[in-house]
Amino acid sequence: MSNTLETLVEVGAPVLEGTDHVELWVGNARQAAYHYRNAFGFDVVAYAGPETGVRDRASYVLQQGKVRLVLTAPLLPEGQVADHVRLHGDGVRAIALRVEDARAAYEAATARGARGVGEPTTVTDENGAITFASVATFGDTVHHFVERNEYSGVHWPGYREDRRAGGGVGLRFIDHTVGNVELGKMDDWVTFYSEVFGFTVFQEFDEHDIATQYSALRSKVARDPRSMITFPINEPAVGVRASQIQEYLDYYRGSGVQHIAVHTDDIVSTVAAMRDRGVEFLTAPRSYYAALGERAEGIDEDLERLENLSVLIDRDDDGYLLQIFTRPVGDRPTLFFEVIQRKGCKGFGKGNFKALFEAIEREQAARGNL
Repeated sequence: MSNTLETLVEVGAPVLEGTDHVELWVGNARQAAYHYRNAFGFDVVAYAGPETGVRDRASYVLQQGKVRLVLTAPLLPEGQVADHVRLHGDGVRAIALRVEDARAAYEAATARGARGVGEPTTVTDENGAITFASVATFGDTVHHFVERNEYSGVHWPGYREDRRAGGGVGLRFIDHTVGNVELGKMDDWVTFYSEVFGFTVFQEFDEHDIATQYSALRSKVARDPRSMITFPINEPAVGVRASQIQEYLDYYRGSGVQHIAVHTDDIVSTVAAMRDRGVEFLTAPRSYYAALGERAEGIDEDLERLENLSVLIDRDDDGYLLQIFTRPVGDRPTLFFEVIQRKGCKGFGKGNFKALFEAIEREQAARGNL
């Protein structure tokens, strides 16, 4: 972010093609893979560990639609993965971005102000080659640039095929990934994505849009206009009590990924299947549905069914969306998932913020953290 405007103009932004995968560093990868397979319907597709020549960690690759998660756990009490898990608990370490040329993407990003944390490297096996490089973003999170056009293997050199079906629940692709950052840092990171990646601010919300009687937050949505990769960035706003963002920062011990939003074409079937599998979702009070008014008009889904599942409804000029949020997936009140279905709507559920905040605050109060 220290480069001059002239330099930024001379060096084009990295050209992104989409999200390659999201890697979570966790305390126990085998148990996490079992959970995501049985509760979320992910297929296990690949494994890396001592049996494949990796000595310090074990990783399981999970796939559903275009959503790919890599779950990695340390095998030793020291090292980067162990230190990350000890500090943050289970959380997102890397948001890997697919590119045609990883070296060019890395050179562009670092020339435009990103801090490199892994220079371009090529790894090979009998299935071809992958080139990747890494830059830092908020907290201890990183972005990998992944070039895999000449690789036909199951995931990455060093991984072996490990096929165990999860059955699927209709998850298709990652809609967006949300970051929580410290008070006063949101604009810095929005500027980072603008200057380094060429993202634009798609929407923004402040404490007047997202607040209850107790707490509030500010948020800006950064989006790549070419690939549509989307990163909303949140920061806490001053309120009467600690907001959900501050609770996250306290327990995660700094900035990080708050939630991963995954798209489905049929949220009723997806959420019903996930509930049957044991996934716990935040619930909305009956009063939310009684007050929907025009937001509920003209939807294709049965409103009573949506109410029974606690699916939230919002709309903009382009259509409507349906969304629901899981409870935190670990013991710490940090990472959770969103399931979202869009029927034209390009927004992020602004009309649901109050209901969502109140649901999270009920959880905070139960934990004694509100």
